[in-house]
Amino acid sequence: MEEEQLIAGLRAQDRKTVEYLYDKYSRALFAVISRIITDHDIAEEVFHDAFIKITRKIDGYDETKGRLYTWMANICRNAAIDKTRSKEFSKSSKTNTIDDYVYGIESESGTLELVDGIGVKELLTALNEEQRFVIECIYFKGYTHSEVSEEYDIPLGTVKSRIRAAVNVLKKNLEKI
Repeated sequence: MEEEQLIAGLRAQDRKTVEYLYDKYSRALFAVISRIITDHDIAEEVFHDAFIKITRKIDGYDETKGRLYTWMANICRNAAIDKTRSKEFSKSSKTNTIDDYVYGIESESGTLELVDGIGVKELLTALNEEQRFVIECIYFKGYTHSEVSEEYDIPLGTVKSRIRAAVNVLKKNLEKI
């Protein structure tokens, strides 16, 4: 099918044209998304949404500005970038507990003895519950100070004070070792 026929069929919302478009371009468009989003399930979700957008927004395509594939690839790329900037996406990478973080590396590198020797978990027990919570969120789950403040409804100044106090306690305990 020629590009002009493809565009005309899409604008007419022809089902066979949409199927042809999917068969011909889905792998290439999915690859555009997969380069940005490595999680296969999330990449599939983004591709599905982008493909629907392509079929619905075909009237916005201007043949004079570029080829159809380039336009579709830009929609997919932008959808993937938008997904990585979303709160949902950033929170999905912040779900590990301290145990997952500290002891998760043992299976990859065989360094369980080294991590146990450092005593990270024991050092954190010296902190009070509030300090430990903030340290785990920021240093082990990847939250920013502002995200902890917003997510858990703790004033930003309090978050920073707890971090400062926790770091002082940890320094004192490390000096004893």
